[in-house]
This record gives sequence, structure tokens and C-alpha cells, in this order.
Amino acid sequence: MLTQTTPPARVIVVDDHSDDGTGELARAAGAEVIRPPANTGSKAGAQNLALAQVTTPYAMAIDADTTLAPDAIELLLAPLDADPDVAAACGFVLPRHVSTVWERGRYVEYLLSFTFYKPTQDYYGKPLISSGCFSAYRTDRLREAGGWGERTRAEDMDLTWTFYQAGHAVRFVPEALCYPIEPHDFDFMGKQLKRWSHGFVQNVRLHWKGILALPFLSTVVGVALFDAVVASLIYLLVLPLLAIVLAAPELLLVHVIDVPAVLVPVLWTAWRRGEVGKALLSLPCFFVLRTVNGFFMLEALWTEVVQRRPLLVYEKGH
Repeated sequence: MLTQTTPPARVIVVDDHSDDGTGELARAAGAEVIRPPANTGSKAGAQNLALAQVTTPYAMAIDADTTLAPDAIELLLAPLDADPDVAAACGFVLPRHVSTVWERGRYVEYLLSFTFYKPTQDYYGKPLISSGCFSAYRTDRLREAGGWGERTRAEDMDLTWTFYQAGHAVRFVPEALCYPIEPHDFDFMGKQLKRWSHGFVQNVRLHWKGILALPFLSTVVGVALFDAVVASLIYLLVLPLLAIVLAAPELLLVHVIDVPAVLVPVLWTAWRRGEVGKALLSLPCFFVLRTVNGFFMLEALWTEVVQRRPLLVYEKGH
């Protein structure tokens, strides 16, 4: 971050009571380090500690496992400089490592999301989430929103939807690249998917009245909720049962019926990056990840809505 084309005025690292030397390494690299007396319990809690120290017009949140392209900060600040109504801007996310099934699945998922879904949402002025791993904020708007909310397990979604309900804009900057380390095995991926799925359900329950007045956002959230409930039930329960009862295993091909629709944006971006082979090799992993994600979404809906047992513990996983 210190060698960016537009370097930050300060780099603040919250060493949230780690025991692996994080604070010492960060301080030696030139960062200011904040270490609370005890773990804050969540990413949002740690970020809010740092927010209290910010004196610049803009603040930026970057996950500890995320690195940036050399010009990422410069590009991400452009919409904030250009439009005072913009409260936040987020960039294009790509996994730093792509080797295991889970990393490959996430690689294709990100190519699809940040090449097709996110630009479409940005066209209508409503990116679903200003990604928590790499986003820039107008500091006064961030403070007006109360900082990062600790009331859900998806603080980035909570903050983004809060901005929209306050009448502020959020922008997606596809040229601003960041590279997080994605979960490399099922244990870590499971923790992430559990946190994300519960966080989505929690945010829908928290914000549903507010987002009904925002037509495009409410449509996107509604489609996502339909996909989480109906599509997951069809893929995971209805189709397998029908395949068994009707002795028609070909019905399971419906799981990959949208391969052409996935391939077009994925291969387009992969071709521009010189990664067509990597994308084609990773494609089957995307469908594995999507199936597993369906299980976690159904579990979150059952636990949060039916059993009314919200996920309260923030567990990063790596």
C-alpha cells in the first residue's frame, strides 16, 4: 500500500489481539498498529476502532489477506473525487491463489460476478455490496452511518444498504484490482459460506422495509432470495428425488444447464487476462461451490428464520 501510485496518508493495522506477531510485522513495515486489550469479536468491531483515528476525508478498508494492484487506490478514489454524492466505491476482486477446488470455484464465481452482475448493478446505480475486502468511503458519510455495523455477520452488505436508504450512491470501479486469499479447503470455505449466508439473511430481515422503496435493489435482493430458497431446493432436493423416482439421471444435467451463460462473461475476462486455460479448468469447480453454497443458504434460512437462532459469532476461518 505504501508504494501505490496514490499512497495513503496513513496505514492503520488493527492487530485484534492476535498471537502470531501480526502487530510487530505491521509496525516494522511502516504501519500504525492498534491493539485492543481483548479481541473485539468481529471484523466490524476492529474496523470501528481504526475509524475513530481517521482524520482524512476518505477512509479505506482492506482485509489483512488482500493485496492491491499498484494503481488500485488511485482508481478507486476517482468516483469519490468526481461526485460528492458517492459515499463508497469498490473494486474488482480476484483470488490471489487458484489451485484447489475451492479456490478455482471462487475464481470463476468472481469472474462471473465482477464481469456481469456487478457492472449491471453499477449501471443502475446500486451495486449489491461494496466489497468488504477492498472499498473506499467518504469518512463523514461512514461516520454518519455509524461505521461498520456489528449487528449482522455481513457488515459490508449492511453498510452498503444503509448508504442507499440514506440517499447516497455507491460505485463499482472494475479497473481497481485487489487480490484476497480465498479459503483453500472445505473447513475454511465452510466458515466463510456460513458467515456470508447468515449475514445475507440477517440483512434482508434488518433492511427489507427500507429497500422496498428502492426498486432495482429490491429486485436484485428478491432474485437473490428466490435463488437461495427455491433454486437451492430444486437443485438439492427436488431434482435428485425425481432422478431416483423416475430413474432418469439425465435430469441432473439441469445443474449445469446454464454453462453457456456462465462461460460468456467468464471466458471474455479470462481471455483479456490471458487465463482461458485456467478458467476452463476451473469451471467444474464453480458448480461444486455453487451446490455447496446452496446447502449453506438453506441452513441459514432455517436457522435464522424458522428456529430464530441468529449467528452471533464472527469466525474468519483463516
